[in-house]
Amino acid sequence: MILAASGARVTVYEAGEMVGGRTAHVVAQGASGEYRFDKGPTFFMMPYVLDEVFAACGERLRDHVKLTRLDPMYRLLLGRPGQKPLQLDATQDVRAMCERIGAVNERDGRMFAKFLDDNRAKLRHSESILRNAMRTPLDLFGPNVWRDTLKVGPMLSPHLSVHQLLEKYFEDPLVRLAVCFQSKYLGMSPYECPSLFTILPFIEYEYGIWHPQGGCHALMQAMARVARSLGVEIVCNAPVRQVLTQDDGFGVRTNDAPRAGAVVVGGNGELAGQTIAHDAVVVNADATWALKHLFSERVMDRAGGLNDRYDPAKLDAKRYSCSTYMLYLGVKGDVGQSELPHHTIYVSERYKQNLEEICELGQLSPDPSIYLCNPSRIDPTLAPSGCSSLYVLIPTPNCDAKVDWSVANARYRSDAFAQLRTYFGLTLEGESDKRVECVVEYTPDTWRKANINKGATFNLAHNLGQMLHLRPQNKLQGFENVYLVGGGTHPGSGLPTIFLSAQISARMLCEQFGLACAGGNAEVEAIGKRRAMR
Repeated sequence: MILAASGARVTVYEAGEMVGGRTAHVVAQGASGEYRFDKGPTFFMMPYVLDEVFAACGERLRDHVKLTRLDPMYRLLLGRPGQKPLQLDATQDVRAMCERIGAVNERDGRMFAKFLDDNRAKLRHSESILRNAMRTPLDLFGPNVWRDTLKVGPMLSPHLSVHQLLEKYFEDPLVRLAVCFQSKYLGMSPYECPSLFTILPFIEYEYGIWHPQGGCHALMQAMARVARSLGVEIVCNAPVRQVLTQDDGFGVRTNDAPRAGAVVVGGNGELAGQTIAHDAVVVNADATWALKHLFSERVMDRAGGLNDRYDPAKLDAKRYSCSTYMLYLGVKGDVGQSELPHHTIYVSERYKQNLEEICELGQLSPDPSIYLCNPSRIDPTLAPSGCSSLYVLIPTPNCDAKVDWSVANARYRSDAFAQLRTYFGLTLEGESDKRVECVVEYTPDTWRKANINKGATFNLAHNLGQMLHLRPQNKLQGFENVYLVGGGTHPGSGLPTIFLSAQISARMLCEQFGLACAGGNAEVEAIGKRRAMR
Protein backbone atom coordinates (compact mmCIF):
# COMPACT_ATOMS: atom_id res chain seq x y z
CA MET A 1 0.00 0.00 0.00
CA ILE A 2 2.66 2.51 1.04
CA LEU A 3 4.99 1.78 -1.87
CA ALA A 4 2.17 2.04 -4.44
CA ALA A 5 0.95 5.30 -2.89
CA SER A 6 4.54 6.55 -3.20
CA GLY A 7 4.60 5.87 -6.94
CA ALA A 8 6.24 2.44 -7.13
CA ARG A 9 4.92 -0.31 -9.41
CA VAL A 10 4.31 -3.25 -7.10
CA THR A 11 3.56 -6.95 -7.58
CA VAL A 12 2.66 -9.15 -4.61
CA TYR A 13 3.41 -12.85 -4.96
CA GLU A 14 1.12 -14.58 -2.46
CA ALA A 15 1.96 -18.20 -1.72
CA GLY A 16 -1.55 -19.07 -0.53
CA GLU A 17 -4.99 -19.08 -2.07
CA MET A 18 -5.83 -15.83 -0.29
CA VAL A 19 -3.88 -12.88 1.08
CA GLY A 20 -2.95 -12.70 4.75
CA GLY A 21 -0.45 -15.46 5.54
CA ARG A 22 -0.86 -16.20 9.24
CA THR A 23 -3.74 -13.70 9.19
CA ALA A 24 -5.69 -15.59 6.53
CA HIS A 25 -8.93 -17.50 7.04
CA VAL A 26 -9.33 -21.20 7.72
CA VAL A 27 -12.49 -22.31 5.90
CA ALA A 28 -14.41 -25.50 6.73
CA GLN A 29 -17.73 -26.93 5.62
CA GLY A 30 -20.29 -28.22 8.12
CA ALA A 31 -23.78 -29.63 7.71
CA SER A 32 -25.24 -26.18 8.42
CA GLY A 33 -22.96 -24.37 5.96
CA GLU A 34 -19.56 -22.71 5.79
CA TYR A 35 -17.51 -21.83 8.86
CA ARG A 36 -14.61 -19.37 8.78
CA PHE A 37 -11.91 -18.85 11.41
CA ASP A 38 -8.99 -16.49 11.77
CA LYS A 39 -5.93 -18.66 11.25
CA GLY A 40 -3.67 -16.71 13.63
CA PRO A 41 -4.37 -13.31 15.24
CA THR A 42 -7.90 -13.01 16.62
CA PHE A 43 -7.89 -9.47 17.99
CA PHE A 44 -6.56 -6.11 16.94
CA MET A 45 -4.59 -3.60 19.02
CA MET A 46 -3.20 -0.13 18.34
CA PRO A 47 -5.56 0.55 15.41
CA TYR A 48 -3.96 3.98 14.97
CA VAL A 49 -0.94 2.30 13.35
CA LEU A 50 -3.11 0.89 10.57
CA ASP A 51 -4.97 4.23 10.43
CA GLU A 52 -1.62 5.71 9.41
CA VAL A 53 -1.14 3.19 6.60
CA PHE A 54 -4.60 3.88 5.18
CA ALA A 55 -4.11 7.65 5.54
CA ALA A 56 -0.87 7.36 3.55
CA CYS A 57 -3.06 6.07 0.71
CA GLY A 58 -5.71 8.77 1.06
CA GLU A 59 -8.12 6.33 2.73
CA ARG A 60 -9.69 5.81 6.18
CA LEU A 61 -9.59 2.43 7.88
CA ARG A 62 -13.09 2.92 9.32
CA ASP A 63 -14.50 3.25 5.79
CA HIS A 64 -13.27 -0.27 4.99
CA VAL A 65 -13.60 -2.31 8.20
CA LYS A 66 -16.08 -2.17 11.07
CA LEU A 67 -14.15 -2.31 14.36
CA THR A 68 -15.85 -3.12 17.68
CA ARG A 69 -14.14 -2.28 20.96
CA LEU A 70 -14.49 -5.21 23.38
CA ASP A 71 -15.51 -4.85 27.02
CA PRO A 72 -14.50 -6.98 28.75
CA MET A 73 -11.36 -7.12 26.64
CA TYR A 74 -11.00 -10.73 27.80
CA ARG A 75 -11.81 -12.96 30.75
CA LEU A 76 -8.89 -14.40 32.70
CA LEU A 77 -9.27 -17.65 34.59
CA LEU A 78 -6.17 -17.80 36.80
CA GLY A 79 -5.49 -21.31 38.04
CA ARG A 80 -5.06 -21.87 41.79
CA PRO A 81 -4.02 -25.24 43.25
CA GLY A 82 -6.91 -26.81 45.17
CA GLN A 83 -9.34 -23.97 44.32
CA LYS A 84 -11.47 -22.78 41.47
CA PRO A 85 -9.60 -20.42 39.12
CA LEU A 86 -9.77 -16.75 39.99
CA GLN A 87 -11.95 -14.99 37.42
CA LEU A 88 -10.86 -11.50 36.37
CA ASP A 89 -12.58 -9.62 33.55
CA ALA A 90 -10.18 -7.06 32.05
CA THR A 91 -11.68 -3.67 31.22
CA GLN A 92 -10.34 -0.39 29.86
CA ASP A 93 -12.19 1.37 32.67
CA VAL A 94 -9.09 1.92 34.80
CA ARG A 95 -11.03 2.80 37.96
CA ALA A 96 -13.07 -0.39 37.65
CA MET A 97 -9.94 -2.41 36.93
CA CYS A 98 -8.20 -0.99 39.99
CA GLU A 99 -11.20 -2.12 42.04
CA ARG A 100 -11.17 -5.62 40.52
CA ILE A 101 -7.47 -6.01 41.20
CA GLY A 102 -7.94 -4.44 44.63
CA ALA A 103 -10.43 -7.18 45.49
CA VAL A 104 -7.55 -9.61 45.04
CA ASN A 105 -4.93 -7.44 46.77
CA GLU A 106 -5.73 -3.94 48.04
CA ARG A 107 -2.21 -2.55 47.54
CA ASP A 108 -2.00 -4.01 44.03
CA GLY A 109 -5.24 -2.28 43.12
CA ARG A 110 -3.71 1.06 44.05
CA MET A 111 -0.50 0.28 42.14
CA PHE A 112 -2.25 -0.61 38.90
CA ALA A 113 -2.78 3.02 37.88
CA LYS A 114 0.90 3.77 38.55
CA PHE A 115 1.89 0.77 36.43
CA LEU A 116 -0.14 2.19 33.54
CA ASP A 117 1.29 5.69 34.00
CA ASP A 118 4.88 4.40 34.01
CA ASN A 119 4.31 2.32 30.89
CA ARG A 120 2.58 5.19 29.13
CA ALA A 121 5.85 7.11 29.50
CA LYS A 122 7.84 4.04 28.47
CA LEU A 123 5.85 3.61 25.25
CA ARG A 124 5.99 7.32 24.45
CA HIS A 125 9.76 7.36 24.75
CA SER A 126 10.07 4.05 22.85
CA GLU A 127 8.13 5.43 19.90
CA SER A 128 11.19 6.63 17.96
CA ILE A 129 12.91 3.29 18.44
CA LEU A 130 9.84 1.39 17.20
CA ARG A 131 9.50 3.64 14.15
CA ASN A 132 13.09 3.79 12.90
CA ALA A 133 15.50 1.31 11.36
CA MET A 134 18.05 -0.18 13.74
CA ARG A 135 21.21 -1.14 11.82
CA THR A 136 23.91 -0.56 14.45
CA PRO A 137 23.93 0.58 18.10
CA LEU A 138 24.64 4.07 16.75
CA ASP A 139 21.08 4.22 15.36
CA LEU A 140 19.89 4.52 18.95
CA PHE A 141 21.55 7.93 18.91
CA GLY A 142 20.39 9.08 15.48
CA PRO A 143 18.29 12.17 14.76
CA ASN A 144 14.98 12.24 16.69
CA VAL A 145 15.92 8.97 18.44
CA TRP A 146 18.67 9.81 20.92
CA ARG A 147 16.48 11.93 23.21
CA ASP A 148 13.97 9.11 23.53
CA THR A 149 16.81 6.62 23.98
CA LEU A 150 18.19 8.60 26.90
CA LYS A 151 14.75 8.94 28.48
CA VAL A 152 13.62 5.37 27.97
CA GLY A 153 16.92 3.76 28.96
CA PRO A 154 16.40 3.95 32.74
CA MET A 155 12.80 2.74 32.32
CA LEU A 156 13.73 -0.41 30.43
CA SER A 157 15.68 -2.14 33.21
CA PRO A 158 17.13 -4.45 30.54
CA HIS A 159 18.64 -6.74 33.16
CA LEU A 160 15.14 -7.61 34.42
CA SER A 161 12.52 -9.88 32.94
CA VAL A 162 8.88 -8.83 32.63
CA HIS A 163 8.02 -10.85 35.72
CA GLN A 164 10.90 -9.42 37.76
CA LEU A 165 9.86 -5.86 36.94
CA LEU A 166 6.25 -6.62 37.86
CA GLU A 167 7.43 -7.78 41.29
CA LYS A 168 8.29 -4.14 41.94
CA TYR A 169 4.64 -3.18 41.41
CA PHE A 170 2.47 -6.09 42.52
CA GLU A 171 2.58 -8.35 45.56
CA ASP A 172 0.06 -11.00 44.58
CA PRO A 173 1.36 -13.62 42.13
CA LEU A 174 -2.05 -13.90 40.49
CA VAL A 175 -2.12 -10.16 39.82
CA ARG A 176 1.34 -10.42 38.28
CA LEU A 177 0.05 -13.22 36.04
CA ALA A 178 -2.84 -11.00 34.95
CA VAL A 179 -0.41 -8.41 33.58
CA CYS A 180 2.36 -10.66 32.28
CA PHE A 181 0.65 -13.44 30.33
CA GLN A 182 0.81 -11.06 27.33
CA SER A 183 4.42 -12.18 26.84
CA LYS A 184 2.81 -15.15 25.12
CA TYR A 185 1.86 -12.77 22.28
CA LEU A 186 5.58 -12.99 21.50
CA GLY A 187 5.68 -16.72 22.13
CA MET A 188 7.86 -16.16 25.20
CA SER A 189 7.77 -16.73 28.94
CA PRO A 190 7.41 -13.61 31.14
CA TYR A 191 10.20 -15.11 33.25
CA GLU A 192 12.65 -14.56 30.37
CA CYS A 193 10.97 -11.89 28.21
CA PRO A 194 12.80 -8.51 28.54
CA SER A 195 11.06 -6.00 30.79
CA LEU A 196 10.51 -3.60 27.86
CA PHE A 197 7.46 -5.68 27.04
CA THR A 198 5.45 -4.58 30.06
CA ILE A 199 4.20 -2.12 27.43
CA LEU A 200 2.04 -4.95 26.02
CA PRO A 201 -0.59 -4.98 28.79
CA PHE A 202 -0.42 -1.19 28.90
CA ILE A 203 -1.26 -1.02 25.18
CA GLU A 204 -4.35 -3.17 25.81
CA TYR A 205 -5.63 -0.93 28.58
CA GLU A 206 -4.71 2.31 26.80
CA TYR A 207 -5.91 1.60 23.25
CA GLY A 208 -8.30 -1.28 23.75
CA ILE A 209 -8.80 -4.65 22.12
CA TRP A 210 -10.87 -4.58 18.95
CA HIS A 211 -12.74 -7.09 16.84
CA PRO A 212 -12.85 -6.41 13.09
CA GLN A 213 -16.15 -7.58 11.59
CA GLY A 214 -15.29 -10.71 9.64
CA GLY A 215 -12.24 -11.38 11.83
CA CYS A 216 -8.70 -10.07 11.53
CA HIS A 217 -8.58 -11.45 7.99
CA ALA A 218 -11.02 -8.66 7.09
CA LEU A 219 -8.15 -6.24 7.70
CA MET A 220 -6.04 -8.10 5.13
CA GLN A 221 -8.89 -8.07 2.61
CA ALA A 222 -9.37 -4.33 3.08
CA MET A 223 -5.65 -3.70 2.60
CA ALA A 224 -5.66 -5.79 -0.57
CA ARG A 225 -8.61 -3.80 -1.96
CA VAL A 226 -6.86 -0.50 -1.34
CA ALA A 227 -3.58 -1.84 -2.76
CA ARG A 228 -5.33 -2.98 -5.95
CA SER A 229 -7.04 0.41 -6.27
CA LEU A 230 -3.53 1.92 -6.32
CA GLY A 231 -2.43 -0.37 -9.14
CA VAL A 232 -0.83 -3.19 -7.14
CA GLU A 233 -0.97 -6.58 -8.84
CA ILE A 234 -1.69 -9.33 -6.31
CA VAL A 235 -1.15 -12.85 -7.60
CA CYS A 236 -2.29 -15.73 -5.37
CA ASN A 237 -1.05 -19.33 -5.56
CA ALA A 238 2.33 -17.86 -6.50
CA PRO A 239 4.97 -18.89 -3.93
CA VAL A 240 8.40 -17.44 -4.68
CA ARG A 241 10.88 -20.30 -4.93
CA GLN A 242 14.07 -18.27 -5.36
CA VAL A 243 15.33 -14.69 -5.47
CA LEU A 244 17.94 -14.32 -8.19
CA THR A 245 20.84 -11.85 -8.15
CA GLN A 246 23.61 -10.88 -10.57
CA ASP A 247 25.51 -13.95 -9.34
CA ASP A 248 22.68 -16.00 -10.83
CA GLY A 249 22.81 -14.04 -14.08
CA PHE A 250 20.09 -11.47 -13.29
CA GLY A 251 20.67 -7.80 -12.68
CA VAL A 252 23.62 -5.51 -13.24
CA ARG A 253 26.49 -5.54 -10.77
CA THR A 254 26.93 -2.06 -9.29
CA ASN A 255 29.11 -3.01 -6.31
CA ASP A 256 30.22 -6.11 -4.49
CA ALA A 257 26.92 -6.60 -2.63
CA PRO A 258 24.38 -9.01 -4.15
CA ARG A 259 21.66 -7.14 -6.04
CA ALA A 260 18.34 -8.93 -6.55
CA GLY A 261 17.15 -8.86 -10.14
CA ALA A 262 14.35 -11.42 -10.46
CA VAL A 263 12.14 -13.92 -8.66
CA VAL A 264 11.27 -17.48 -9.64
CA VAL A 265 7.61 -18.31 -9.06
CA GLY A 266 6.45 -21.82 -8.15
CA GLY A 267 3.08 -23.26 -7.20
CA ASN A 268 0.30 -24.12 -9.63
CA GLY A 269 -1.01 -20.67 -10.50
CA GLU A 270 -0.85 -18.65 -13.70
CA LEU A 271 2.78 -17.59 -13.12
CA ALA A 272 4.11 -21.02 -12.11
CA GLY A 273 7.58 -21.66 -13.49
CA GLN A 274 8.17 -18.07 -14.60
CA THR A 275 11.22 -15.94 -13.80
CA ILE A 276 10.19 -12.29 -13.48
CA ALA A 277 12.54 -9.30 -13.29
CA HIS A 278 12.24 -6.66 -10.56
CA ASP A 279 14.23 -3.67 -9.34
CA ALA A 280 13.90 -4.55 -5.65
CA VAL A 281 12.51 -7.37 -3.54
CA VAL A 282 10.60 -7.13 -0.25
CA VAL A 283 10.39 -10.45 1.60
CA ASN A 284 7.39 -11.09 3.85
CA ALA A 285 8.00 -14.82 4.27
CA ASP A 286 9.08 -16.15 7.67
CA ALA A 287 12.44 -14.39 7.96
CA THR A 288 14.86 -17.17 8.85
CA TRP A 289 13.07 -19.68 6.62
CA ALA A 290 13.49 -17.22 3.74
CA LEU A 291 17.18 -16.67 4.50
CA LYS A 292 17.72 -20.42 4.42
CA HIS A 293 15.72 -21.19 1.27
CA LEU A 294 15.17 -18.25 -1.11
CA PHE A 295 18.77 -17.43 -2.06
CA SER A 296 21.53 -19.58 -3.51
CA GLU A 297 24.28 -20.72 -1.15
CA ARG A 298 26.87 -18.73 -3.09
CA VAL A 299 24.85 -15.51 -2.76
CA MET A 300 24.30 -16.01 0.96
CA ASP A 301 27.97 -16.73 1.54
CA ARG A 302 28.89 -13.43 -0.11
CA ALA A 303 26.13 -11.43 1.63
CA GLY A 304 27.02 -12.96 4.99
CA GLY A 305 30.58 -11.69 4.84
CA LEU A 306 33.28 -12.83 7.18
CA ASN A 307 30.90 -13.67 10.05
CA ASP A 308 28.72 -16.09 8.03
CA ARG A 309 25.60 -14.47 9.48
CA TYR A 310 23.38 -16.40 7.04
CA ASP A 311 24.84 -19.82 7.65
CA PRO A 312 21.81 -22.14 8.07
CA ALA A 313 23.26 -23.72 11.22
CA LYS A 314 23.75 -20.27 12.77
CA LEU A 315 20.21 -19.25 11.84
CA ASP A 316 18.81 -22.42 13.39
CA ALA A 317 20.90 -21.92 16.53
CA LYS A 318 19.07 -18.67 17.31
CA ARG A 319 16.43 -18.57 20.02
CA TYR A 320 12.90 -19.15 18.70
CA SER A 321 9.42 -18.64 20.09
CA CYS A 322 7.11 -21.44 21.11
CA SER A 323 4.54 -22.93 18.76
CA THR A 324 0.80 -23.60 19.09
CA TYR A 325 -1.69 -26.42 18.88
CA MET A 326 -4.94 -25.20 17.29
CA LEU A 327 -8.51 -26.43 17.02
CA TYR A 328 -10.96 -24.60 14.79
CA LEU A 329 -14.44 -25.86 15.74
CA GLY A 330 -17.69 -25.32 13.86
CA VAL A 331 -20.44 -25.85 16.45
CA LYS A 332 -24.17 -26.00 15.85
CA GLY A 333 -26.49 -24.35 18.36
CA ASP A 334 -25.98 -22.24 21.46
CA VAL A 335 -22.57 -22.53 23.14
CA GLY A 336 -23.34 -19.90 25.75
CA GLN A 337 -22.75 -16.72 23.76
CA SER A 338 -24.70 -14.79 26.37
CA GLU A 339 -22.28 -15.95 29.10
CA LEU A 340 -19.02 -16.80 27.35
CA PRO A 341 -16.97 -13.67 26.52
CA HIS A 342 -15.36 -13.01 23.16
CA HIS A 343 -11.92 -13.95 24.54
CA THR A 344 -11.30 -16.26 27.51
CA ILE A 345 -7.87 -17.35 28.74
CA TYR A 346 -7.29 -20.09 31.27
CA VAL A 347 -3.85 -19.75 32.87
CA SER A 348 -2.58 -23.06 34.23
CA GLU A 349 -2.30 -23.41 38.00
CA ARG A 350 1.26 -24.66 37.35
CA TYR A 351 2.01 -21.79 34.99
CA LYS A 352 5.74 -21.44 35.66
CA GLN A 353 6.39 -25.17 35.24
CA ASN A 354 4.14 -25.15 32.18
CA LEU A 355 6.30 -22.45 30.58
CA GLU A 356 9.54 -24.22 31.47
CA GLU A 357 8.24 -27.39 29.83
CA ILE A 358 7.27 -25.51 26.67
CA CYS A 359 10.18 -23.09 26.32
CA GLU A 360 13.10 -24.89 27.98
CA LEU A 361 12.48 -28.63 28.19
CA GLY A 362 10.47 -29.17 24.99
CA GLN A 363 7.87 -31.26 26.79
CA LEU A 364 4.12 -31.52 26.63
CA SER A 365 2.48 -30.15 29.76
CA PRO A 366 -0.26 -31.53 31.94
CA ASP A 367 -2.96 -28.95 32.71
CA PRO A 368 -2.00 -26.74 29.76
CA SER A 369 -3.03 -23.11 29.55
CA ILE A 370 -5.68 -22.61 26.87
CA TYR A 371 -7.24 -19.71 24.98
CA LEU A 372 -10.74 -19.67 23.48
CA CYS A 373 -12.05 -17.10 21.02
CA ASN A 374 -15.84 -16.94 20.59
CA PRO A 375 -16.30 -14.25 17.89
CA SER A 376 -19.81 -15.45 17.02
CA ARG A 377 -20.92 -13.70 20.21
CA ILE A 378 -20.92 -10.41 18.27
CA ASP A 379 -20.07 -11.36 14.68
CA PRO A 380 -22.64 -13.35 12.65
CA THR A 381 -20.45 -13.45 9.52
CA LEU A 382 -18.13 -16.29 10.57
CA ALA A 383 -20.64 -19.14 11.01
CA PRO A 384 -24.02 -20.23 9.65
CA SER A 385 -27.07 -18.78 11.39
CA GLY A 386 -27.50 -20.21 14.87
CA CYS A 387 -23.97 -21.67 14.89
CA SER A 388 -20.58 -20.69 16.28
CA SER A 389 -17.00 -20.59 15.04
CA LEU A 390 -14.76 -21.39 18.02
CA TYR A 391 -10.99 -20.92 17.98
CA VAL A 392 -8.91 -22.87 20.51
CA LEU A 393 -5.17 -22.38 21.10
CA ILE A 394 -2.76 -24.22 23.41
CA PRO A 395 0.90 -23.04 23.54
CA THR A 396 3.33 -25.88 22.79
CA PRO A 397 7.04 -26.43 22.22
CA ASN A 398 8.24 -25.65 18.70
CA CYS A 399 9.59 -28.33 16.38
CA ASP A 400 12.99 -28.40 18.08
CA ALA A 401 11.26 -30.57 20.69
CA LYS A 402 11.32 -34.33 20.17
CA VAL A 403 7.54 -34.58 19.91
CA ASP A 404 5.83 -36.84 17.36
CA TRP A 405 2.77 -34.77 16.60
CA SER A 406 1.15 -37.56 14.61
CA VAL A 407 0.76 -39.23 18.03
CA ALA A 408 0.68 -36.25 20.40
CA ASN A 409 -2.14 -34.52 18.54
CA ALA A 410 -4.67 -37.03 19.95
CA ARG A 411 -3.57 -36.22 23.50
CA TYR A 412 -3.76 -32.47 22.92
CA ARG A 413 -7.17 -32.75 21.29
CA SER A 414 -8.43 -34.67 24.33
CA ASP A 415 -6.79 -32.13 26.68
CA ALA A 416 -8.39 -29.24 24.79
CA PHE A 417 -11.91 -30.66 25.09
CA ALA A 418 -11.28 -31.51 28.76
CA GLN A 419 -10.12 -27.95 29.53
CA LEU A 420 -13.11 -26.48 27.69
CA ARG A 421 -15.43 -28.65 29.76
CA THR A 422 -13.68 -28.06 33.10
CA TYR A 423 -12.93 -24.35 32.94
CA PHE A 424 -15.20 -22.90 30.24
CA GLY A 425 -18.36 -24.90 30.86
CA LEU A 426 -18.41 -26.18 27.26
CA THR A 427 -19.27 -29.85 27.07
CA LEU A 428 -18.08 -30.75 23.59
CA GLU A 429 -16.64 -34.14 22.76
CA GLY A 430 -15.06 -33.61 19.37
CA GLU A 431 -16.33 -35.49 16.34
CA SER A 432 -18.50 -37.76 18.51
CA ASP A 433 -20.61 -34.75 19.51
CA LYS A 434 -23.19 -34.11 16.80
CA ARG A 435 -23.11 -30.39 17.60
CA VAL A 436 -19.49 -30.24 16.40
CA GLU A 437 -19.98 -30.03 12.65
CA CYS A 438 -16.35 -29.60 11.69
CA VAL A 439 -12.93 -29.80 13.30
CA VAL A 440 -9.73 -28.41 11.76
CA GLU A 441 -6.52 -29.15 13.62
CA TYR A 442 -3.13 -27.43 13.36
CA THR A 443 -0.03 -28.72 15.15
CA PRO A 444 3.52 -27.32 15.18
CA ASP A 445 4.16 -29.64 12.22
CA THR A 446 1.37 -27.87 10.30
CA TRP A 447 3.04 -24.53 10.88
CA ARG A 448 6.47 -25.94 9.96
CA LYS A 449 5.09 -27.31 6.67
CA ALA A 450 3.76 -23.81 5.96
CA ASN A 451 7.40 -22.61 5.76
CA ILE A 452 7.60 -21.29 9.31
CA ASN A 453 11.05 -22.16 10.61
CA LYS A 454 10.80 -24.73 13.44
CA GLY A 455 7.03 -24.16 13.45
CA ALA A 456 7.75 -21.18 15.73
CA THR A 457 4.53 -19.27 15.08
CA PHE A 458 5.76 -16.06 16.77
CA ASN A 459 9.06 -15.95 14.87
CA LEU A 460 12.44 -15.36 16.50
CA ALA A 461 12.33 -14.84 20.25
CA HIS A 462 12.60 -11.25 21.47
CA ASN A 463 15.50 -11.68 23.86
CA LEU A 464 18.17 -8.98 24.21
CA GLY A 465 20.45 -10.74 21.73
CA GLN A 466 17.77 -10.72 19.03
CA MET A 467 16.27 -7.24 19.26
CA LEU A 468 16.90 -3.92 17.50
CA HIS A 469 19.94 -4.18 15.16
CA LEU A 470 20.55 -7.80 16.24
CA ARG A 471 17.38 -8.99 14.46
CA PRO A 472 17.41 -9.61 10.69
CA GLN A 473 17.28 -6.03 9.48
CA ASN A 474 14.64 -4.14 7.51
CA LYS A 475 17.12 -3.63 4.70
CA LEU A 476 18.79 -7.01 4.60
CA GLN A 477 22.45 -6.72 5.51
CA GLY A 478 24.88 -7.53 2.72
CA PHE A 479 22.32 -6.94 -0.05
CA GLU A 480 21.85 -3.86 -2.16
CA ASN A 481 18.09 -3.98 -2.71
CA VAL A 482 16.46 -6.68 -0.55
CA TYR A 483 14.13 -5.70 2.31
CA LEU A 484 12.29 -7.59 5.04
CA VAL A 485 8.92 -6.93 6.65
CA GLY A 486 7.07 -8.96 9.26
CA GLY A 487 7.60 -10.31 12.76
CA GLY A 488 11.07 -11.63 11.99
CA THR A 489 12.55 -8.17 11.56
CA HIS A 490 12.61 -4.98 13.66
CA PRO A 491 10.54 -4.01 15.65
CA GLY A 492 9.09 -7.53 16.10
CA SER A 493 6.00 -9.74 16.26
CA GLY A 494 2.33 -8.79 16.49
CA LEU A 495 0.16 -7.04 13.90
CA PRO A 496 0.82 -3.44 15.04
CA THR A 497 4.59 -3.89 15.10
CA ILE A 498 4.47 -5.73 11.77
CA PHE A 499 2.71 -2.69 10.29
CA LEU A 500 5.44 -0.51 11.83
CA SER A 501 8.08 -2.71 10.16
CA ALA A 502 6.30 -2.12 6.85
CA GLN A 503 6.48 1.64 7.35
CA ILE A 504 10.21 1.45 8.13
CA SER A 505 11.05 -0.81 5.18
CA ALA A 506 8.89 1.17 2.74
CA ARG A 507 10.53 4.42 3.83
CA MET A 508 14.02 2.95 3.32
CA LEU A 509 13.16 1.55 -0.10
CA CYS A 510 11.65 4.86 -1.22
CA GLU A 511 14.78 6.67 -0.09
CA GLN A 512 16.97 4.28 -2.10
CA PHE A 513 14.94 4.76 -5.29
CA GLY A 514 14.29 8.49 -4.95
CA LEU A 515 10.55 8.27 -4.19
CA ALA A 516 8.74 10.59 -1.78
CA CYS A 517 7.37 8.12 0.77
CA ALA A 518 3.61 8.49 1.19
CA GLY A 519 3.90 7.49 4.83
CA GLY A 520 5.69 10.73 5.69
CA ASN A 521 2.89 13.22 5.09
CA ALA A 522 1.59 15.54 7.79
CA GLU A 523 -1.78 13.79 8.16
CA VAL A 524 -0.13 10.44 8.86
CA GLU A 525 2.30 11.93 11.37
CA ALA A 526 -0.57 13.73 13.13
CA ILE A 527 -2.41 10.43 13.64
CA GLY A 528 0.61 8.83 15.31
CA LYS A 529 1.39 11.85 17.45
CA ARG A 530 -2.22 12.29 18.58
CA ARG A 531 -2.60 8.64 19.62
CA ALA A 532 0.89 8.20 21.09
CA MET A 533 0.52 11.31 23.27
CA ARG A 534 -2.85 10.31 24.79
